[in-house]
Order: sequence, then C-alpha cells, then structure tokens
Amino acid sequence: MSRPQSAPARQAAARRVRPAEAIAAEPLERASLRGFLRQLAARGELRHIQAEVDPRFELGAYLWQLARGPAVLFERVRGSDVPVVGNLLNSRERFGLALGVPWRDVYGRTLQALEQPIAPELVSQAPCQEVDHAVDLRRLPVPTWFEHESGAYITAGVIVAKDPHSGRRNVSIARVQVRGARSAFIGIAPNHHLSVFARRAAALGRKLEVAVTIGQHPAVVLASNLYVRPGDDEFDNAGALLGRPVSLVRCRSIDVEVPADSELVLEGTLDPATLLQEGPVSEFHGLYQRYSGGPEVTFSAITSRRTPILQVITPSLQPEHLLIGAVGIAATAGQAVLSALPESNAHVVITEASGGRLHAVVQLRNPAPGDPRKAMFAIWGHVNLVKLVTVVNDDVDPYDPAAVEYALATRFRAERDVVIVPRVRGDRADPLVTDGLVTKMALDATRKAEDREDWRAARPPQAVLDLVADHLRSL
Repeated sequence: MSRPQSAPARQAAARRVRPAEAIAAEPLERASLRGFLRQLAARGELRHIQAEVDPRFELGAYLWQLARGPAVLFERVRGSDVPVVGNLLNSRERFGLALGVPWRDVYGRTLQALEQPIAPELVSQAPCQEVDHAVDLRRLPVPTWFEHESGAYITAGVIVAKDPHSGRRNVSIARVQVRGARSAFIGIAPNHHLSVFARRAAALGRKLEVAVTIGQHPAVVLASNLYVRPGDDEFDNAGALLGRPVSLVRCRSIDVEVPADSELVLEGTLDPATLLQEGPVSEFHGLYQRYSGGPEVTFSAITSRRTPILQVITPSLQPEHLLIGAVGIAATAGQAVLSALPESNAHVVITEASGGRLHAVVQLRNPAPGDPRKAMFAIWGHVNLVKLVTVVNDDVDPYDPAAVEYALATRFRAERDVVIVPRVRGDRADPLVTDGLVTKMALDATRKAEDREDWRAARPPQAVLDLVADHLRSL
C-alpha cells in the first residue's frame, strides 16, 4: 500500500515484518485476529504459503482446495505488500476455539450473548490507526474470486454505521466490490439495516458515514451476522461472546467508532442516490445471482496497523461462508423459538448443506401438541431466508443429518406432519424466489402419543455399554 512519510511508516518500510513474526508478537489472550491466528498456529492449524500468488482467481483457488483444512496465510500476494489470510472459521470446532468453549456450546454462548450483552469501551489510541495511508483501494490485495464476476471483492468487511435518527450503531457484513482508487460498490438488500439507515440519511439531505473494517476476531465477525433488532448494537453482543468489552476507537474522518484491533479501516460515505450495476455475483447457494444494483461508497481515509493482514472469507458454497451465516442465524432463530416456547429448551441448527441459510432443524424438549408448528412459524417470522424447517425431539442430534433423517423415517406421517405455506415473503438471495415470494414447508418429526405407546430404543443397557467402552479404551 502507499504509505505517507510519517515516522511509523518509515520504520515499517525500513524493515518489513513477516506475518509469522507479527502474529507471534501478539498476546495470546488479546481479542484480535492476530490473537486467534496465534491460537491456530499453536495447534498446527495455520498454513503459510510463501510463494507469490495472484489475487485474481489463484488465491481463491488455494482456499477452495483447502476449504476444510487449516487456515491459510498468503505471505506474498502479487501487486501488494499486504499478506492475506482466509479459511479461519471453516468448521464448528473453530468457532468453539475462538470463543473458548466446546463447539456444541457455541449455540448456548451465542444465545447468552443476545440476552446479556456487554457494552464496548472507547479508547483514544488503537493499533488500527498506527499508519495513515493514501486512499487507493487498488493497492490492497483484494481477490477476484470467480470467472463470471465483474471485479474484485472485499468479503470480510465488517461494516459500521450509525442510525441518523438515534445515533445507535449497526454492525454488519456485506460484499464490497472495488471500483476505483476511492470508490466501491456495496451489496446490501433493501431490508438490510444499513439500507434503512442510508434512506434515513438521504431524507435528511446527507450521505451515510460508514467504516469498512477488515481483520477481526471471530467474535466480532459472528456478531455482525446476528439477526438482531434495529437499534441493537452488535458490538454489545461481540463483547458478551468475548466475555469482556470490545475496545473501540473513533475514526479519523467520520463520526463512527470501530474495533481498535482491526487490521485495516476504510472510512467513507455511502450514497443511497447512486445505483451501481453489479452483474452476476456468487451467492451462498453456489450459484450466480443478478440483483437490481446497489449504492456507491466513496472512501476518504484508510488507516491500519503497521503491518496489516487482509482477512478474506471465500464466498459461494464454501464452509466458512456457510457456517458464519449458519451459526449467527441459528442463535437469533432459537431466541425467537424460545420466546414463543419458553419451556422447550429449543436448540436450532441451520444446516450447512442448505447454504447455511435455507433449512433449519429445531430440537424441542417434550413438545406438547401444537408446539412444533408454533416453532415453525416463530422461525419463519424471524428469518425470511429459512424456507424448510424440520422439528425433532431432544433425543435426536440436530447436528447429525442421519439422526434427523432417522426421525423422519420413524416418527413422521406425511398426511399429518407436513405444513406447506404457499407464496410467503422470501429473500432475494433465495435461488427460487419469484416476485419476492417463495413457498415454505415444515416437517414435524416428533414423537406422537397416538402413533405408539413404546418409543424405547432397542439397545444394550447403558451401564454395560459404559463398562465395555472403558475396557476398549484400556486396550
């Protein structure tokens, strides 16, 4: 990147620090991207690519081929001196590692973060403002991912803006396509809170100030994907996920606060009056979509750490992209079910195979007649994207597709347990939505008293199973 002649910049230019050195220097307990990379490195789950890679297709192809493997750090990317890292959250286990809990407890931890938020703290100095850069997005190693897309996309940009009415923050994530040295297209749906804020700013005769932050701890990335109410500050939820406040710092040129430990911060304004055409773009379902267009963002400042790392999320039908959405949507959908059925101990899983968006499995404890349908409509009322819901009892592992299919095979009667709701409002990203509408379906695969009296599983006594398991472990 182009650097000014400040003392910090001259020092950085005099001795280029390798990414491995920068990561090793970060305290392990620090809630930053580098702190998480250090955790991965200590576990042998961070792979360094030292050969130069081309950001046009080649970098993405590496991440595609290593989609379920280690995180990947590209030390040399053609045309830039900024390294790139990806494949950080490509398994549920990685979410657990980032939050310091077993992976099956991530759901509960995220629910708790929704109910018991921790407000951020404001600091005056921050790593993300160690260097001020000349504004030129083209100097960043932003990947061009797929052959039919029209340009290079920032895919891990956590976007921060404020409601022009209330001043409350919104933290979200969206694709940002580089269009020039200072300008970019941003892909946001009309019902996105960021779109709502932009329209409110336009009604007041001004543009919306936004900051695109790159390089975040997984807790911040996860919080940015929560489906919360307008006015809720996702930094509060990120703090609860971390167990301590997120440190924020005020931007240089706009009235927005951003995570102090960000790698890069792009400060600018979003103009809702513009409508840039995008062309075909990949979506979570692995196909291309064509949208009606989106607004332009013009950047006025770029700040960073002395040796920034560009974080990316491989788009399309790739594990990290799917799971970030799935984990965030599941928790807020689960909160909606628990609001409708407080005693159900509901556990919601959004399946990876559905693009991490379209299918939900709901586990209920001792559902009474009618409870499964109440859960179905609670999810549909909260998340437009979900169009298939399967409800199971608490003896069925909702993360195990075979267990869910077993419940369907043994507890589901099609003439009784299918719910079909035609022509419901859908999401524009659904590959089958027409005129904004799609048909939704739910399957009730819970036990029914009228089906049979005896639902006991045929298996050896648990005490004997435990005894044999201990013996096998000793061998």
